Amino acid sequence: MDDAGSDQALTTRAQIDQAIVAACRGPRGALARLRRSALLRWRHRPPVAEELLIAPPDLRTQDASFVDEIEAGTFGLAGCVALLHGRSPFAIAAPNADWERALHGFGWLRHLDAARSLQVETFARELVREWIAGSRRRYPPAWRLDVVGRRVISWLSHAALLLDGERKRPYAAFMRSLDEQVSHVQASWQSAPDGYPRLLALIALVKADLCIAGRDRQLDYSVPLLAAELERQILPDGGHLSRNAATLIELMLDLLPLRQCFGARSIKPEPALSAAIARMAPMLRTLLLGDGLPARFNGVGFTERDALATTLAYDDSPPMAPVGAPPSGYLRMARGATVIVMDAGAPPDLELAGSACAGSLAFEMSTGGDLLFVNAGRPSAPDAHARAMARSTASHNTLCLNDQSSSTLVRNAKLEQAIGAAPICHPHVVRCSVHEGEAGISVDAAHDGYLPRFNLIHTRALHLDAGGIRLDGVDTLSPVKGVLRLAWDLPFAIHFHLHPEAEAEIGQTPDGAEVALDTGELWRMSVTGAALSIEDGTYFADVSGPRAAQSIVLRGVCGGTARVAWRLERVRQGRPLDASTRRRLRSEKRQTEADVL
Repeated sequence: MDDAGSDQALTTRAQIDQAIVAACRGPRGALARLRRSALLRWRHRPPVAEELLIAPPDLRTQDASFVDEIEAGTFGLAGCVALLHGRSPFAIAAPNADWERALHGFGWLRHLDAARSLQVETFARELVREWIAGSRRRYPPAWRLDVVGRRVISWLSHAALLLDGERKRPYAAFMRSLDEQVSHVQASWQSAPDGYPRLLALIALVKADLCIAGRDRQLDYSVPLLAAELERQILPDGGHLSRNAATLIELMLDLLPLRQCFGARSIKPEPALSAAIARMAPMLRTLLLGDGLPARFNGVGFTERDALATTLAYDDSPPMAPVGAPPSGYLRMARGATVIVMDAGAPPDLELAGSACAGSLAFEMSTGGDLLFVNAGRPSAPDAHARAMARSTASHNTLCLNDQSSSTLVRNAKLEQAIGAAPICHPHVVRCSVHEGEAGISVDAAHDGYLPRFNLIHTRALHLDAGGIRLDGVDTLSPVKGVLRLAWDLPFAIHFHLHPEAEAEIGQTPDGAEVALDTGELWRMSVTGAALSIEDGTYFADVSGPRAAQSIVLRGVCGGTARVAWRLERVRQGRPLDASTRRRLRSEKRQTEADVL
């Protein structure tokens, strides 16, 4: 995010939002501490668990080669590899916070389960016993509620790996520790950060109540809590309050096994659970582009295909039809082989905006199975330093005014510590309308992100023709009403970031550019009202890490009003490529990029 935006004084609304957040968190934290006290603990925990009745399935992708990496002296988590040097992963310095949370969450047990052997069982159990022995120190990162929730779910899901044939004393120690963690979640879930961390804590609580003998009666307490939180956080169209599609995938991977647990115990699932899953699946499909992966908005980076395929295999609902002002703020335009996903929503509330991006009115576009225009995407842990830049307006396919983002960073130390990043605010008002007909589909949208600083509204109109071969766009900067003359002209840039597999060059005239794909498909862009250039950029959402990419940028100045009209048209259709040819071409391209670097 640009510094100019972050230095802005907070609006009255933003100050009120912060005050509400602080006011709500204070009582929640105090109440949680009271509930954890020894005096009241008896109210929030049943007798110590002695037996596991069922083990939930783990739907996340397993990687048996994880064991080979450990044998080679490395421990790779959250996109970062730590060197063990013959020591336990709990005995070394964590390379970053993401790696540390993943370590204490024990989600990596699924990889050990995939390569299960007597040696692997022994290794897994030794690590769990080591963690239990050191847990009395209450190391803060290990006792974050979302980390505890993930650890409880992981221990339950891989109980066979950890407990089959185990001796009585280690088994009892495991169950005591599990009971302590579940009681911690039950007493403290309200103090978890809003959004996915709070849902994860409640999902872990309900799973524990279903899986551990003697906790059945706790379901009358935990299930309604989860149901209410799902109703609050999952919007009517299936989007999540955070507007992060990656959160939907994670939730589906947690909720689908939970639903199976109800069936295994012959207990009817809470209707809110099934309803949430039924809403989320169509929304995920709405956000998918032609390559089968979700558009890179508001915290979405590299997405595992296997994880996404698993979530969608349980529901075959079609994508949602585009409507004006959808609750989630996303619109899908699809005609022929062309798919466009547009962000037409405002940032979420501050507590949920830690990964939100300043991408109002940005869009991504695919043709067939190839990506054409993409946003920068969320950098993985090793490149976390670039996340602020990737969240900026300039890293999205939309208009950036005066080198400033349409959103502003909210600097608040307590809030940043709670949610892990600086949240954003603005624009407050984003409006959109959709029109469909025989001629194609049109979207008209506008946002007020630049209104407080420059008294200007950004309006974008898009029209995709019936065949999906031509996209017409108009970007406008104008005052809310009347005529405005600024004291000086403000520069603006409209970015069109290309996927690394696409290449652009200036066309036959300076106001045009041609974009070629590996398939031989060719698209031509023309513009009026701005100067066109091709610039270098970076794409962060690739499995291999940051990749060099190109951008078509339309630059101009605004003295009070500005209007830029542009057209993207397919002038040559491509040829189908088999998977092996695609892999070869992409490998050659990556090698060329590496040679250049």
